[in-house]
Amino acid sequence: MTPPPEALAAPASRPADAPDPHGFDRIGLTPAAIFDGEAAFEAIRTESHGGSAKEVRAAAVSVLRDRISTGREAIAAALAAHPLQSRPATRAYCYLTDGVVQTVFRAAEAWLHPNPNPTEGERLALLAVGGYGRGEMAPFSDVDLLFVMPWKVTPWAESLIESMLYIFWDLHLKVGHATRSIKDCVRLGREDFTIRTALLEHRYIIGDTSLAAEFDRKLRSDLFRNTASEFVEAKLVERAARHQKQGGQRYMVEPNVKEGKGGLRDLQTLFWIGKYIHGVQDAAELVRPGLFTHEEYQRFLAAETFLMAVRCHLHLIAGRAVDQLAFDMQVEVADRMGYEDKGGRRAVEHFMQDYFRHATEVGELTRIFLTALEAQHVRTAPSFTSLFRRKRALKPGYALKHNRLAIADDRAFLADKLNLLRLFEEALRTGYLIHPDAMRLVRANLHLIDDEMRAWPEANAIFMDLLLKHGNPERSLRRMNELGVLGAFIPEFAPVVAMMQFNMYHHYTVDEHTIQCISTLAQIERGELLEELPIASRILKEGVNRKVLYVALFLHDTGKGRDEDHSVLGAQIARKVAPRLGLKKEEAEQVEWLVRYHLLMSDMAQKRDLSEPRTVRDFAKAVKTKKGLDLLTVLTVCDIRGVGPGVWNNWKAQLLRDLYRQTSTALEHGLEAVNRESAEAEAKKALRAALSTWEAKALRHETSRHYGPYWQGLPGETHVVFARLLDGIEDHQIRIDVNQDEDRDATRVCFALADHPGIFSRLAGALALVGANVVDARTYTSSDGYATAVFWIQDTDGHPYESVRLPRLRGMIQKTLHGEVLPRKSLADKDRIKKRERAFRVPTSITFDNDGSEIYTIIEVDTRDRPGLLYDLTRTMAEANVYIASAVIATYGEQVVDTFYVKDMFGLKYHTQSKQKSLEKRLREAIEAGAARARAE
Repeated sequence: MTPPPEALAAPASRPADAPDPHGFDRIGLTPAAIFDGEAAFEAIRTESHGGSAKEVRAAAVSVLRDRISTGREAIAAALAAHPLQSRPATRAYCYLTDGVVQTVFRAAEAWLHPNPNPTEGERLALLAVGGYGRGEMAPFSDVDLLFVMPWKVTPWAESLIESMLYIFWDLHLKVGHATRSIKDCVRLGREDFTIRTALLEHRYIIGDTSLAAEFDRKLRSDLFRNTASEFVEAKLVERAARHQKQGGQRYMVEPNVKEGKGGLRDLQTLFWIGKYIHGVQDAAELVRPGLFTHEEYQRFLAAETFLMAVRCHLHLIAGRAVDQLAFDMQVEVADRMGYEDKGGRRAVEHFMQDYFRHATEVGELTRIFLTALEAQHVRTAPSFTSLFRRKRALKPGYALKHNRLAIADDRAFLADKLNLLRLFEEALRTGYLIHPDAMRLVRANLHLIDDEMRAWPEANAIFMDLLLKHGNPERSLRRMNELGVLGAFIPEFAPVVAMMQFNMYHHYTVDEHTIQCISTLAQIERGELLEELPIASRILKEGVNRKVLYVALFLHDTGKGRDEDHSVLGAQIARKVAPRLGLKKEEAEQVEWLVRYHLLMSDMAQKRDLSEPRTVRDFAKAVKTKKGLDLLTVLTVCDIRGVGPGVWNNWKAQLLRDLYRQTSTALEHGLEAVNRESAEAEAKKALRAALSTWEAKALRHETSRHYGPYWQGLPGETHVVFARLLDGIEDHQIRIDVNQDEDRDATRVCFALADHPGIFSRLAGALALVGANVVDARTYTSSDGYATAVFWIQDTDGHPYESVRLPRLRGMIQKTLHGEVLPRKSLADKDRIKKRERAFRVPTSITFDNDGSEIYTIIEVDTRDRPGLLYDLTRTMAEANVYIASAVIATYGEQVVDTFYVKDMFGLKYHTQSKQKSLEKRLREAIEAGAARARAE
């Protein structure tokens, strides 16, 4: 509701060399370099020669198009030279737009629709509304205009507005417009809060100043007065819905800078509310009515400046309005804003860490702001009666303020610095939220958390109670983290606060991932995940050392972000921190071991063939005891579930359960109990029972035609499927069985056909062609020359391959195996890497392991994932006469680890270095050729 003299752009009559009131000099610009309205107006006059309306319009478009381009180039160059100076840049874009709009209005009024003696009803005021009205524009923001008339639209005004709009459209400006009377604006504003918000930020551009002033008065008296509470509540409901739509998380790895949680819209919402209630014209004025302290406004300003800079650079990189900070954009924005690789981390990771720190600040400022509104009785304080039915009396030193936990006496509180921790325990104990005044006090006194306090047993006991005593530690940890207490009390945790891992696998920052893991552990303890996590739930119910589990989870990723292996570095950190937290020597050693090997169980389950006896025996040797197995199992489950939504699924659950059960057996009955002979005998016995109706001769043939690995490597139900597929099969036949494996969240595809070289590769190619992701595979050859291959497949979202797509899958497999479709050629177009995913760096690693299996060499290929990768690898192996017995595929976002159990053409392991190096060279060449093809435009 800025009065006319406050228009951002200089009036057309202002000299081009007049002093700059907008701070453009901070980015090396002058108003004239952005837009000279008088010069543009005269250029249109000269170029049109006072001709027809068509000539005037053509001249206006020609002149303004050049000046818009020149102005934008000047602002973009200035922002490139001063990449963090977003405020003068956004005002410069607004100044440029104001100049264009004013010039078009003047030209249309002077030469297209002159009206030297307008009637009272023909008065017209042109206002900017919305973000444009606020005076801040990103390079490709919308231009929202409101043409205000005293009453209904007159023919003259209608013609004038139409001509203006045609010029705007010819200039390719994204204009939103409305023509309304003051009365209509008030009526529509009452009905629609979005319209009311846009009107709130109106700003005079040009036209009748008295009408603009009347419009301003009417909005204040007839629309805004006495409606503050309803506006506040409407904006908060809108904010919650917007957050939900954007994923509901502040730490989304591809955040929306404008609409996401902790984004610009959240800051704008605070400003709107302050403007609506107190009539502030600038965010700095939020300090005057007590909504912010000066220090908090500075944080508001820093967050807004940073986020707006990100948005401006996003627009400039894309050449259009883009607010989603996608992976590829993150790299480019980080580069434009001057970030560099350092400390073992990429520039983009440093940039995103700053981004999330600012997003966290926005959340804290919002809490402070809304509580200030409650104090002013503009907003109703929350009631927790329904959530916490048992009210608990507060301990001495605390008080309730607007139904939140507050500090009774600041000086007494700070006299004992342990209170900086006790506050969070009291909040957990009572169930109350902490009052922002208390948060302010804590944040301002973080310096009291010093080495002396960190060493105090009582301080560490309080922290451990926060983890262990109240059943929902994630609540206190998140608040402590946002206020800086967590990093201050445990400095080893500080480096991972807001740390983003630049990959597609991890959905959260490292600190938020840690809190999510602890939240999962608390949920299991509360019995909320019995059906989803039966083994972990049983382990906790039977009893484990909770101290060890919680501390290990809290510390497991503290080693991230440096050049060293984060598990090794994390274990070194745990060795220091665990004793400080009061853990006994044995407990501290257990924590250190868990942190050092927190990826072991996940790697074994997802990257190794669990039917291989040595896999289980090696894992059992590593965990040593049932207690170690139990602790590592729970930690692994929490770690995977804490990665992000959708990462945990039945496939991973089943793998971990299988590994847990087999390892439990090995630890209970001895490692020798896990062997091929016993597994083979049990499998044959189960098959005879399942096929009890078969003739004895046919059953003997089926149990004798397969070698040992076949019996050990497949589940019993798959043996039954293959027995039926092989029954009476002829050499020219290809028999297929497709079935949903609900226990594993995958579709199982079994093939029976005459064996021939490269069969595994061709099958993998056919599956890739229909968009199926292979997550596990086995292939065996019977003694009478038939191949039995089974693949477990999922769609691109990690769900079972849909049954409606199975007919196409069958058809593609038949065509591929009969040579009608060549995977190598057909996959070329499907193997492209999406633009947003090209910024990831995944180095290729190929290892050979002859100890992990009794009869096979294990080749592990760790590289960048793409649709045709498995086909390329298996085809290369087939051409090198490598026999593939099984493949295990573990995908981590853009990274994949393909593990192959192989023999050479003589049935031997790859022992010699020369053979390994030769095969590795061929595999790397295949990966590099495929990667080049995938990167091609």
